[in-house]
Amino acid sequence: MTKKRIQVLIVDDSAIVRQTLSDVLSSDPEIEVMGTASDPYVAAEKISEQVPDVITLDIEMPRMDGLTFLQQIMTQHPIPVVICSSLAGEGARSTFKALEYGAVDIVAKPQFGTRQFLEDSRTRLCEAVKAAASARLHLLRPPHVVQPKLTADAILPPPGHHMVETTEKVIAIGASTGGTEALRVLLAALPLDCPGILIVQHMPELFTKNFADRLDSLCQITVKEAEPNDTVIRGRALIAPGNHHMLLKRSGARYYVDIKDGPLVCRHRPSVDVLFRSAARYAGPNALGIIMTGMGDDGARGMLEMKEAGAMTIAQDEATCVVFGMPKEAIKLHAVSKVLPLNAIPGAMQTYSK
Repeated sequence: MTKKRIQVLIVDDSAIVRQTLSDVLSSDPEIEVMGTASDPYVAAEKISEQVPDVITLDIEMPRMDGLTFLQQIMTQHPIPVVICSSLAGEGARSTFKALEYGAVDIVAKPQFGTRQFLEDSRTRLCEAVKAAASARLHLLRPPHVVQPKLTADAILPPPGHHMVETTEKVIAIGASTGGTEALRVLLAALPLDCPGILIVQHMPELFTKNFADRLDSLCQITVKEAEPNDTVIRGRALIAPGNHHMLLKRSGARYYVDIKDGPLVCRHRPSVDVLFRSAARYAGPNALGIIMTGMGDDGARGMLEMKEAGAMTIAQDEATCVVFGMPKEAIKLHAVSKVLPLNAIPGAMQTYSK
């Protein structure tokens, strides 16, 4: 029996963008573009005739902006929405507001450029639509507090010489679909003296700095987009910059990050596998690995390496995930020490750091 294809409605005021998105999504045999709309009013008419499985939605449009339309969708007839935007800088705040309103993910609009750039955009967009189609549509509430796959070997350098012993703890976190809001909940609950944190959140280039700045304004700890050679210190979380891999490194007793280009790993750049495998290599039993909501299997093998190196590993449970793919794959590999709901993970992190 033929599997039903995911029905997608594209909403964007640019005819060129609508055609480009249609071509990109239609190239995937699991996806069918059921229609396009130049603004939310046209989209509403199409939805009244046929309800799509997923909507791709621009933010800036005439007659009604994407945020207003998103709020109407989520209050009247919840449908998985992927924000497809070219907004960056100050304008990126609108895209993060969309996540608060219930959008499942953010992707950057495909741009005309090199063949490799377009192929990477295709991979990211199709994966986001597939994840959205299986997403749980619920808002996360913070706790009460004031094509071929490559492995991470393609990015990681060979092991170095014996390193100075250290007992300093490091926390490595990986997330994808649904992760932006889950990370907000998680990081907002952490105290100032928590161990240094490294985060890979699948997100387009230019959006990660705004994401880090937003979290920094909401949390007690400092949150910033990682830069090459940033030291991993207590009370600070470093977020991998979009379109770059982030690795944990060590010089003597000092942990720091390396930011690298390179091929997609597990269909992603940054890749959770790359971060986790570097944590296994350079931190070993001093590391805590956390895998959170997201589609696919990025991070599962890296988490297994962390566990085998003596690290504690935690997976977010199915009930609190928007998409249970990444944690599920790690659990299947027996890479997870504990499975916890989102609101229990901050406490486990603090227990680990003592």
